[in-house]
Amino acid sequence: MATPAFSFTPSTFQKLHPAEFFRRFTTEGVRPDGRLLDAFRPTTVHHGVISTANGSAMVRIGGTTVVCGVKAEVAEPKLDAPDQGYLVPNVELSPMCSSKFRPGPPSEQAQAVSEAINRVLKESKVLDLKDLCIEEGKAVWVLYVDAVCVAYDGNIFDAALAAIMAALKNVRIRKPTYQEGTIKVSGGSTATDENSFRLNLARAPLSATFAIFDTTLTILADPNVTEETISDGQISITLDETGQLCGVTKIGAASCSQSVMKDCVQSAKKRTLQLRGIMNQQ
Repeated sequence: MATPAFSFTPSTFQKLHPAEFFRRFTTEGVRPDGRLLDAFRPTTVHHGVISTANGSAMVRIGGTTVVCGVKAEVAEPKLDAPDQGYLVPNVELSPMCSSKFRPGPPSEQAQAVSEAINRVLKESKVLDLKDLCIEEGKAVWVLYVDAVCVAYDGNIFDAALAAIMAALKNVRIRKPTYQEGTIKVSGGSTATDENSFRLNLARAPLSATFAIFDTTLTILADPNVTEETISDGQISITLDETGQLCGVTKIGAASCSQSVMKDCVQSAKKRTLQLRGIMNQQ
């Protein structure tokens, strides 16, 4: 008796065997969404999208959109750093951006991304925290940097870091004075160069992320959510404006050879240079 033959539509085959479905594309040097393996998705950056924030920006990479707002508040300095302010970054992944995220405490992914970005900002020394001092030992500025994902289709790290850096570049803080324990801020309904100041960003790290598929046989630039799901892991290369390496962030258990890492760094240099050009257009 002959074995009955089964045939599936492409969408059904993708659901049943996602990795094999994807592999049939990558062996031809393309991806299901039409991109080449080393291609990044269309990217846009908009500054000043939140009128109530001291600085804000929105970054869209393909189907992933992140809005970042920076709020400056006065706080007491730490005892061991009386002349330094604070920079408090946070990345939020809520059910609003994707059904894969649940209400409640931050997901493991959100915590991992927040910690990785915080590490990048600290190790890169993006901002001299002494610039946030109002009165040594008395008052400093604390910058709450909240990056909220409003649409999720993979590669949240690149989008969140770009949104944070664009928002920090957009920040204006009113010039304060400290008199007899009281902090006074320059008046006026509009922040100007005379009554406010911008942040002096010492470095501007940006990242490019790559997914590892089939145990380093295939490297995918700027993975979407489907590609993240079937990949062995991701590698994010962070570079500053001079092309100097700021850090490497790995997600998952995947590892790669030295030659593959070198290729990723070279691709990241081109991508971050392109991204800086997009950020400077506005």
